[in-house]
Amino acid sequence: MTALLSLEGVTARRGASRVLDGVTLRIRAGEVVALLGPSGAGKSTIIRLLLGLLAPEGGLVRVRERVASRAGAILIPPDARDVAVVFQDLALWPHLTVAGNLGFVLRAKKVPRHERRARVREVLDRVGLTAKDDRYPGELSGGEQQRVAIARALVTRPSAILLDEPLANLDVVLARELLELVRELLQGGDTAALYVTHDPREAATLAGRLAVLDGGRIVHDGTLDELRAAPATPFVARVLEELGAPRSLDAGGETPPG
Repeated sequence: MTALLSLEGVTARRGASRVLDGVTLRIRAGEVVALLGPSGAGKSTIIRLLLGLLAPEGGLVRVRERVASRAGAILIPPDARDVAVVFQDLALWPHLTVAGNLGFVLRAKKVPRHERRARVREVLDRVGLTAKDDRYPGELSGGEQQRVAIARALVTRPSAILLDEPLANLDVVLARELLELVRELLQGGDTAALYVTHDPREAATLAGRLAVLDGGRIVHDGTLDELRAAPATPFVARVLEELGAPRSLDAGGETPPG
């Protein structure tokens, strides 16, 4: 199957420093990939490249096999890529209600009014916020705001969704609950998803495939079992140490060693 999103030999700089050095990553339709790496590794740079907010220094960014960006040039603008995003800071519009936040992005895509209402109801029901459609973001809890951000990304029915450390500011119990919600929302669909995190437990729980970014390069791209079998760098070894025994979210804790 061809890739819906891909980076091919991409390099990028932040100021005078090279952040990405020959990164290649492909995500197919319906696939959930976790991008794991330490703070400052360049994970958010990859998000910006895929969205079309940043052009690479070298290499290619493709969307549905079309060249979307190349060295120094953005060929397909962000609004034409059909890629949604959930940022860590959520970026909800405080002057719009929950339904208004979702409706705004649908209006921008020229979705007819009657269809907008139906889509907003459907997605709010999926994230458990139907009863709070007339609330403003400032009237919601942190977890509810996160649900709104996820719903706003999904309501456009994008080909791909990027989630940039969406649970980083939540407590452990709430993060576990929302991680399970994200997993349910993405299961069985055609949407390609890239879940960016520095937490190996989140990565292992959500995604069948893990890409590990270290030193500006993808040093592992495969399943958790493959990661365990051949840790490529000291950072990957530390990731495995932190994972320890696999954790069951349903049980709310770690699985005891066997």
